[in-house]
Amino acid sequence: MATTRRTQQPAAPVALPRDIRAMQLATRVLLLVFAGLLLGLGAAALKRLPMFNLRQVSIGGDITRNSLPTVRANAVSRLAGNFFSLDLQQAKQAFEAVPWVRRAVVQRQWPNRLVITLEEHKAAAEWQLVSSVASGRAQEGQLVNTEGEVFDANLGDVEDEDLPKLYGPTGTASDALAMLRRLQPLFEPMQSRIAELHLSERGSWSVVLNDDTENDSGRTGTEIQIGRGSPDEIGERVRRFVATVARSTTHFNTELRSADLRYPQGYAIRLAGVGTVAASAPQPRRR
Repeated sequence: MATTRRTQQPAAPVALPRDIRAMQLATRVLLLVFAGLLLGLGAAALKRLPMFNLRQVSIGGDITRNSLPTVRANAVSRLAGNFFSLDLQQAKQAFEAVPWVRRAVVQRQWPNRLVITLEEHKAAAEWQLVSSVASGRAQEGQLVNTEGEVFDANLGDVEDEDLPKLYGPTGTASDALAMLRRLQPLFEPMQSRIAELHLSERGSWSVVLNDDTENDSGRTGTEIQIGRGSPDEIGERVRRFVATVARSTTHFNTELRSADLRYPQGYAIRLAGVGTVAASAPQPRRR
């Protein structure tokens, strides 16, 4: 006689009332918030421990124009905070405000040290705005670095370096430095160096060489008006002049006082002790 077995079905889970589920969820959330608060308070207390006060500020990199005591006196005293709370951007600005400092890299070093790496400006020329010169209110203490950037400095720091002087409108220092580097090698056959390079507000270039000639302005140095044009055009004009002017100075056995290269097919020169009379001399085309 066959028998039939009955299999028991698992009991269905009993759903908790909605208010109990909500209470459990709220309890978990509160526990997480409380744990987060404890961690936050613990971290804040840890950061305030004396062991994290800045104990050492190491300064390295380019320190040629400044001394370590000068840098520390100007910047370290402006640092505020400890290893964790110090604002690195403000620290960077404090060091870059020191004269001659171009860039500062500020890094934390565990647990209480700050490492500063400095890059100084490399002076390439003195800088004057043509607008300030024209108004008679020339600004003092500005230089151009090798990157074409203008920065403030004590010109007494470079008085023995015989730097060339650049003049130009606002925002043209980089162009003036590039033109100086292009033209300087071209004047080497004359055994002269550019003492001043001028860029007018109309875009016209001129130079004053570092010789002992008294020019038409009553100052020392041969004045050469070059005019306007692309860098290649300016360079070709100067190259042609340097290659041929020695014929005239040698012929008259005298010194060159000034030159005007703005003529379309040549140039005009003024020689010491040599006068000329020209009833209908052609005028230079403004370039």
